[in-house]
Amino acid sequence: MKLDTKYMRYITQEDWKVLTAVEMLSKNHEVVPTKLIGQQSHLGGSTARSISALAKIGLIARLRNAKYDGYRLTYGGLDYLALHTHNNKSAVYSVGNQIGVGKESDIFVVASPTGRQLVLKIHRLGRISFRTVKANRDYLRNKQGGSWMYMSRLAALKEYAFLTALREHNFPVPEPIAQSRHTLVMSLIDAFPMRQIASVPDPASLYAELIAMILRLAQYGLIHGDFNEFNILVEEKPDAEAKGGVALTPILIDFPQMVSVDHANAEFYFDRDVNCIKRFFKRRFQFTPTEKGPYFADARKLIGTNGAVRLDVEVAASGFSKKQAKELEAYMKSVGVDGDGDPNAPPRTDLEEDADDDDNEEGEESDVVEEEEPQAEAEERKVWADDVEFTTDRLGNTVEVLKSLSVDDKT
Repeated sequence: MKLDTKYMRYITQEDWKVLTAVEMLSKNHEVVPTKLIGQQSHLGGSTARSISALAKIGLIARLRNAKYDGYRLTYGGLDYLALHTHNNKSAVYSVGNQIGVGKESDIFVVASPTGRQLVLKIHRLGRISFRTVKANRDYLRNKQGGSWMYMSRLAALKEYAFLTALREHNFPVPEPIAQSRHTLVMSLIDAFPMRQIASVPDPASLYAELIAMILRLAQYGLIHGDFNEFNILVEEKPDAEAKGGVALTPILIDFPQMVSVDHANAEFYFDRDVNCIKRFFKRRFQFTPTEKGPYFADARKLIGTNGAVRLDVEVAASGFSKKQAKELEAYMKSVGVDGDGDPNAPPRTDLEEDADDDDNEEGEESDVVEEEEPQAEAEERKVWADDVEFTTDRLGNTVEVLKSLSVDDKT
C-alpha cells in the first residue's frame, strides 16, 4: 500500500473512465463484472485494453476463485482517484517525500499549484501490527461496518469535519484544505512531534497548556480520545519573555477517535487522555504535577460555558452522521492496538508503551490484511456517490491536467 504516482502521467482518458467505472460499480459489487465495466465506461472494444493496463500497474485486481470474471478496486487505484480529484480542484500539484508512517495512515509533503507546501494524509485502515491481524479479520468477517476502503473514507471524512469545526473556533490545529475519498490535504506545520522532544525549558508550562486544551475541548463538547505524544506537534518561536527564550505552542492532530462528551465511555476516554499526558511528562521530562486531576466531573461543568458551541452536535449536522460515527467507532474498538478504545481492556504497561515508541520511531510499515470486500450498504453507497465527481467534459481534460502531477526525484 505504498503511494506510487509514477504512472499517473501515462494514464489515458480511457483508463480514467474505466478506473472511475470500477469505483462507481464497487458501490454494489464486491467484484465488479468485466461486462459491467464496459457498459459503465462506454468505451466499447477499448475497455479490455484499459482493464489490462490498470491491472498491470496494480490499480485494479482480479480476485482469485471468483464466481465470475471481474475486478476490484485496490488501495492504489483509490489513491490515484483521490489525487486526480485533488489535482482537478487545484489542491495538489506535486507529491514529495513521505514524512510519516502511522499504524493506519501515511503522511506526505505535497505542493499546491502556487508552490505552497501542504500535507497529504492517506488513511489506510486495516494496516495493523501482527498482534491484531486476527482481530481485523474477525471484524471484516462479522461485517460491523463495511470494507477497509469504506472505513478509511469515514476516517478521512470525520477528521476533515472535526478539523474544519475546530479551526473555525480557533483551536490550534492544521488548516483543512481539501478532502477526497480516504485522503485529506491540510496545512504543513513547521513543528516537531512531541515524542521527538528530549527536553523543554519549562515542562510545567507546556503541561498546563495541554491540560487546558483537553478541558477546552470538553467545553466544546469533545474528547480527543487519543491525546498523546504521537498526536501533538510542538511549535517553537523565539520569545524573549519565555523561559529559555523560546515559546512552545502545542498543535493537535489526528482526530478519527474523537468522541462526544455524551458518549457512553466519555469518562474513560477523558481520563485516558489526561493520564497519557501525565505518564509522558513523568517519563520524558521527570515532571509530576502537584495537583490531581482534572477529572471528567470537572470537564462536564465546563460544557457550553462562556458561549462555547457544542461542536459534537455541529459536526453531526455538517454531514458526518451518527450512523457513520458508530461504524467507525466499532472499527476502532474491534481492532484497536493493545486495547486502545476498549474501556474493559487492562491498562498498558510502561514497557508496552516504550515498545510502541520504538515501533513508531523506526517508521516500519505494518502488515497488510487483504480480504475480499463485503457487499456495500446504503450508507456506504451515499459516501461513495457524494465523493465521486465526473462528467464527459471533465474526463476529456484529464490527461492534460494530470501531466502536471509529478513526483519529486527524491521520492
